[in-house]
Amino acid sequence: QVLLVESGGGLVQPGGSLRLSCAASGNIFYAMGWSRQAPGKERELIARIIGGGITIYEDSVKGRFTISRDNAKNMLYLQMNSLKPEDTAVYYCNTGSLNSGIYYPHFWGQGTQVTVSP
Repeated sequence: QVLLVESGGGLVQPGGSLRLSCAASGNIFYAMGWSRQAPGKERELIARIIGGGITIYEDSVKGRFTISRDNAKNMLYLQMNSLKPEDTAVYYCNTGSLNSGIYYPHFWGQGTQVTVSP
C-alpha cells in the first residue's frame, strides 16, 4: 500500500513562487517525481529524482523548478520559482520503478491545483 498526499498548491501571480510538498507512506519506491496536467492536455512528468540523488527536469521547468526529498521524513518537495501562467495545472506526486535508467511512475497522489494568474 502506497499513499501520497500533496499540499501547497494555490493561486500565485506570474513571477511568484510556490513550494509543493508530498507526504509519502507505505512501500514507496526510491525513485519519485512530480507530474502535472493542465486543462485539455495530457499529464506530463516534469521532474524526477532517482538513484544517487540524480534529478532530471523537463525543459519547460528547467532552471525554475527544483525537486528535493527528505528521506527521514518521507517527504518530496517541488520548489517552483518564476511561475508563468502556462504552469497552471494540477500537480501530482508519484513514485515508481527504474528500468534501464527510465522512470516509470506506478503510484500517484490525488493532486494539488496550482493557478498562476495576475
